[in-house]
Amino acid sequence: MSIDSTDRQIIAATQAGLPLVPQPYRAVAQELGLDESELCERLRLMQDSGIIRRIAVAPNHYALGMVANGMSVWDIEDTRVTDLGAQVGALDYVSHCYERPRALPDWPYNLFAMIHGSDRDEVESKRQEVATLLGGACRGHDILYSTRILKKTGLRLRSKEVR
Repeated sequence: MSIDSTDRQIIAATQAGLPLVPQPYRAVAQELGLDESELCERLRLMQDSGIIRRIAVAPNHYALGMVANGMSVWDIEDTRVTDLGAQVGALDYVSHCYERPRALPDWPYNLFAMIHGSDRDEVESKRQEVATLLGGACRGHDILYSTRILKKTGLRLRSKEVR
């Protein structure tokens, strides 16, 4: 699927986030002179075709009191990583979980899961829960703690691309 000028306008209008109003899609549609159902259908088509991967909330965990955040990394049997990754990603204290290729010999990890907690002891306890869930399919793990907030952004179009 290719995108047209209306799709580009939708991306430009939503790339910094949806408006914090009771009906955000309606507000964006009105801003662009579209019907809300057309906006939602275009977003769905862009998502179905892979142009947009997802529409999601990106909370500031620090502002929510979750000041100990660690990217846990796991060396999981390749035949089990998809199934186990889905289980880890479903845990309420994991904000995102994904599979990545190993970078052998230095980096044997293929499953990454961001664990949030109010302090490192809480995160370590949750990491142990993940280790228990992974069981014998896990051959090793580590954790990398966040030391600062990195700017999170999604798809961005350069202003000259929006027409």
